[in-house]
Amino acid sequence: MLEQLDRLATDVGALHCKLILLVGAPGAGKTALLIAFGKRVAAEPINVGAELGRRLAAIPQRQRHLQTNTILRELADQHAVGDLLLLDNIELLFDRTLQLDPLDLLKRHAHARRVVAVWPGELRDGRLIYTEMGHPEHQDYGIEALVPFAIQ
Repeated sequence: MLEQLDRLATDVGALHCKLILLVGAPGAGKTALLIAFGKRVAAEPINVGAELGRRLAAIPQRQRHLQTNTILRELADQHAVGDLLLLDNIELLFDRTLQLDPLDLLKRHAHARRVVAVWPGELRDGRLIYTEMGHPEHQDYGIEALVPFAIQ
């Protein structure tokens, strides 16, 4: 799988949206694959939940949604290695109080550089799903113009 991801990360550089989403069931090894890939390319994945959460904690809750994009951009600029950014634990991006569209945010980062991110949901019937319908953070996206990397 590491070889496949390495080739895919090289090939995706030619696309307009350079986003690769590692998708699989909980415990399938998405984070382990991202870490192994990071070691291979000398890049450390950002733990988005920890890093972004730490910075947002210093901002009053009513203003957090105004600062999230800027903070994430700063984190990306600090942690990217060349044109490659690795993201893990992105669940915080789905927090409704931040008023974000998580997939759109990832796509925007993937216009300027290659982004490999662990998707915290699942790929079902050609759709990316985050939590079940009825959950307040539920999201459902088509995969057009995306590069899902399914881990079994």
